[in-house]
Amino acid sequence: MIYLSIPPRIKVLEAVSAIAHARVKRTNGAFKVRASVGNREYTVILNDTWAYSDDNGTLHRGYVGYPIIAAMIMEGTVPSFPELGEALKDIRWAELNARMASYKKVESYAKKVARKAGIGDEIVDKYILDVIAVLKVKKLKFKDIRQSTLNP
Repeated sequence: MIYLSIPPRIKVLEAVSAIAHARVKRTNGAFKVRASVGNREYTVILNDTWAYSDDNGTLHRGYVGYPIIAAMIMEGTVPSFPELGEALKDIRWAELNARMASYKKVESYAKKVARKAGIGDEIVDKYILDVIAVLKVKKLKFKDIRQSTLNP
């Protein structure tokens, strides 16, 4: 198993908005996370030392994808910020990421949306850093269970 790297900052905001938008469900020891656009649904399985998710960031880029972060928020492993999630819940992340082609620009847009809801940039930055700090301590490994015939 390999260690998952720290995700781009924007993935923290995607995760908190997915929860507020009711796109994260716990089912039979796993989590199902629906994408903000389209009908894609990701499966997340968490353990104390490893995680599995079939989102692109986790599978193909090797970082803790937003579905894993969302599941960790639901479990209480990383901090939650419901007010921020509520402010960002209607963002169509995949479309925005494709259109802007820059996570930094997408983060600026998300902060603008948060400011309209009364949440300042410093508060958003602190939340992102708090979540990333937990991910750095956790140091999750990626367990690829796609070929496994056993329960994880």
